[in-house]
Amino acid sequence: AFTEIGSILNGLDNPNRAEFYTSGRASNEAAFLYQLMVRLYGTNNFPDCSNMCHEASGVGLNASIGVGKGTVLLEDFEKADAIFVIGQNPGTNHPRMLGDLRRAALRGARIAVFNPIREKGLERFADPQDKIEMISGGSTKIATNYYQPRQGGDMAAVRGMSKAVFAADDAARAAGEPAIIDYDFIAEHAAEFEAYRAAVEATSWETILDQSGLTREEIEEAAHIYMKAGSVIATWAMGVTQHRHSVVIVREITNFMLLRGNVGRPGAGLCPVRGHSNVQGDRTVGIDEKAPPALLDALEKELGVTMPRKPGHNTVEAVAAMLEGKAQAFVALGGNFLRATPDSPLIIKAFENQKLTVNIATKLNHSHLVPGETSFVLPCLGRTEIDRNSAGRAQIVTVEDSMSMVHGSGGINPPASDELRSEVAIIAGIAEATLGSGPVNWKALADDYDLIRDMIERVIPGFENFNERVRVPRGFRLPNRAAERQWNTPAKKAIFFSGPLPEQTEHQQALTRENLFVLQTFRSHDQYNTTIYGMDDRYRGVYGERHVIFMNPADMQALGAHSRQRVDVVGEYGDGVERIAQNFRLVPYNIPRGSIGGYYPELNVLVPLSSYGKDSFTPTSKSVLVSVRLRPDAS
Repeated sequence: AFTEIGSILNGLDNPNRAEFYTSGRASNEAAFLYQLMVRLYGTNNFPDCSNMCHEASGVGLNASIGVGKGTVLLEDFEKADAIFVIGQNPGTNHPRMLGDLRRAALRGARIAVFNPIREKGLERFADPQDKIEMISGGSTKIATNYYQPRQGGDMAAVRGMSKAVFAADDAARAAGEPAIIDYDFIAEHAAEFEAYRAAVEATSWETILDQSGLTREEIEEAAHIYMKAGSVIATWAMGVTQHRHSVVIVREITNFMLLRGNVGRPGAGLCPVRGHSNVQGDRTVGIDEKAPPALLDALEKELGVTMPRKPGHNTVEAVAAMLEGKAQAFVALGGNFLRATPDSPLIIKAFENQKLTVNIATKLNHSHLVPGETSFVLPCLGRTEIDRNSAGRAQIVTVEDSMSMVHGSGGINPPASDELRSEVAIIAGIAEATLGSGPVNWKALADDYDLIRDMIERVIPGFENFNERVRVPRGFRLPNRAAERQWNTPAKKAIFFSGPLPEQTEHQQALTRENLFVLQTFRSHDQYNTTIYGMDDRYRGVYGERHVIFMNPADMQALGAHSRQRVDVVGEYGDGVERIAQNFRLVPYNIPRGSIGGYYPELNVLVPLSSYGKDSFTPTSKSVLVSVRLRPDAS
């Protein structure tokens, strides 16, 4: 298999005709070796799962604070006086985080939630490790304040809070009281503050309220929580990052936190919560279509070869190239690309256009059912299986979490088959068949992951003494300059963003016409990314099915529909492409009017590939315009 894969890759007339996808479950060692192979092959085409979820976080944070990662540690949740949870549902997507929020709530921290949908896991949580709650059937209140903005209205809501902070600060100083805004922090650590103040003053309350869907009283109440708290954490997920204007939402959240110096001190900071096991680590070790020049320089110094410098393809660009015939080979390091991406019929066509498709996988999935002209599914060891080298020594790999903590991971179960190879071994085999044995000794690296970590240490800052530190319990934290108030921006300070609110969000547009809705897609409880473990979504009261649409009861009444009504959902993107999701059941739910929700990947068919975030290229899976058609056989 390796020989044939190498032969086809080498037969392409240009390395840029191959796409190399990475799933966030790949370890640091596998991802580093993968990017090494791909760049030595001659391309930076690295579509990856980050492109579909938190890309806007990285782009926005990089522009504002000079690092594309969050600034907090788990310990900060123990010290925060207030936690703002924006566009995130930990109960379904990050269940372990509910324990941290519960402990914060129990010690009196204020937890302000901004989510269009009323999520039960954010209202109350029964800790399965709390014997009293388990015996009594009790639970702990999580959200002290729950706000339901319109979809895509988060930026307006946050700007409204900033407007309230500025007004309160003006009043306090006029009365001779201490300032509310941290002017000392801003003078030392921030730039463009006055431009931001002017932008906030120029944004009317009328605009803020219409776009956010909240009342002025709600926004001022949330701002009061922020102003009274000594230390504040802002945490968010895909409810923020999957809109056209997601990058500027992230920047507005950062602005808000900078006003009172809530970055770079205990109990405070910015916390984008990524949902995959190592999506952040993969980016750290080089899975990036826009590789940092410093990384390429270090690789060239390490290997004595020239690395490709031209930016490669992200996920949207990769699919476009596959559809147009510009890309002819697709290699996937894990994941279920077909089901994770938008515009599902187009993805099928893109796969069928390929001369070669390769999937390195722990289990079969839908992507494997749509082969190219030549197709390989290469089964590999899972993370829980023991990975032994030629000497019989069990090897470990590493991952990086959302807090920039790197720790080791080793399997404890015997492999399902003695024939299985690790991800690292498979990558090394493809690399040697494609590139030969120089300048990298692929076999040696595959046989001793310590050697891979030694190379990572030499080329990526922050991994000093990698092999020693990763074997310490709980691992180690990578350097985070912004967490130390060192700003890697052109101004060497944190940058206030002063752009306007969007002219109109999709939710505002939906409210201008009958039977026009803005759809958001999300996970169920029995789901991890595209992997469906069961048909129940217990927090939302859905059991035994997934073809459901959550809708406000008033919208159901306006349509002449009823609970359990069967409907088709029709895309209204306006590009001439017919998109339809058929035979879904309506479920009345606490969701804003003009807004509906449902599960991915079933509804990915409605998400246009050409609708993506400005500067992030992330598909707009939280703001899809659709209409709803009642089925004639409704029951």
